[in-house]
Amino acid sequence: PRMVDRCAALALPKGAPIPAQWAMPQLQVSEAEIAAWRQAKTTGEGPAIALAPGAVGPSKRWSYFPELARDLTRQGLNVWVVGGPGEKEAARAIMDAAGPLARDMTGTDLRNGILALAAAQTVISNDSGLLHVAAALGTPSIGIFGPTSAYHWAPLNPIDAVIETTTDVPCRPCHKPVCRLQHHRCMRDIGTAQVLDAARTTLARHGIA
Repeated sequence: PRMVDRCAALALPKGAPIPAQWAMPQLQVSEAEIAAWRQAKTTGEGPAIALAPGAVGPSKRWSYFPELARDLTRQGLNVWVVGGPGEKEAARAIMDAAGPLARDMTGTDLRNGILALAAAQTVISNDSGLLHVAAALGTPSIGIFGPTSAYHWAPLNPIDAVIETTTDVPCRPCHKPVCRLQHHRCMRDIGTAQVLDAARTTLARHGIA
């Protein structure tokens, strides 16, 4: 069963059947809140892509967020790095690669992270809690799945793209937070071009050049 079925079943009365379809989570942030947040954070003009490079365990973290951020900012897109304090090092690497159009939004303030995800035009995230938050907000989202199965772990809310390796990795999915074989191929074999193409397609689908 999917993880959502296993977890949500705990809230049901004993012996109750699992419904065929769960209600989709919803988070709502007003346009006024988003506008005030962007002004306070001086995020600049133009569309923004939020990147969520964190995840529980290193095997679930995609290897090439800095290169992706560099390519996105070269196209004139703002890049916001979203996550907790544990993503500060990843944020620094992204900022170094992407330049002045990149902003570090990581920190302990979850509300700030939610507002960044709500204000962004697209979110690109590892398989993590922030991918579920972005999907619940209705922000067009791209999920990168390495050692985990999108069927078991993707948000209930629809996302625009599921990114997985196109090469044969026999040990995938292992659902382990650390690569037991130490090659991390399920993530390393996902190239920057594959994710960048998905981002371009998502932006075009939603009318953003």
